[in-house]
Amino acid sequence: MVTYTQIKNNPTVNTFISRADESLLALGYTEHSFAHVGMVSKNAAYLLETLGYSEHEIELVRIAGYLHDIGNLVNRVDHSQSGAIMAFRILEELGMDAEDIALIVTAIGNHDEGTGVPVNAVAAALIIADKSDVRRSRVRNRDHETFDIHDRVNYSVTASKLDIDDTRTILSLSLDIDTQYCSIMDFFEIFLVRMKLCTKAAQRLGLQFELLINGQRLL
Repeated sequence: MVTYTQIKNNPTVNTFISRADESLLALGYTEHSFAHVGMVSKNAAYLLETLGYSEHEIELVRIAGYLHDIGNLVNRVDHSQSGAIMAFRILEELGMDAEDIALIVTAIGNHDEGTGVPVNAVAAALIIADKSDVRRSRVRNRDHETFDIHDRVNYSVTASKLDIDDTRTILSLSLDIDTQYCSIMDFFEIFLVRMKLCTKAAQRLGLQFELLINGQRLL
């Protein structure tokens, strides 16, 4: 079986991630490099592990999380579909089983909020882990005066926690927001569509999704 460690240490994969993030930096996007894909892999695995999925499925979602943004190498537009095709070729060349490739490619191709659908558990976990990665350290623009709304929203988040409760029925995304940089309305202008997709993805996993900002439940 092709493992997450193999993918994480693959020079070709890491080159694609680095160059894709360079393109997004030039376009003014927040960080989409190793910190992001590492966190997505970790949180997606946490979701499936907590819900009792198999070690095999957990390993596959880790791989999907690490590869999910390589399509930005081609173009930001339709990057989920581009990334799915690129991942297919990489995994096939590494000799991964067709069933495993199918799960990973489907998840990657469905992670973007514009076209994504949580069609299976791996896709659902990837969506939630990706859309919940909101944090100050993703902002690369150091000039507060020139922040766009994406910079303001991410920079305002001083703490973030994704958590499944003890009953395994409620998934909570808790954010601490410094409203000096971003209002609650600013957050929803950017993230409402993403949070709605997280709600659908949570339902696919048998969970109810809750969004808490500064201790108040908003979804």
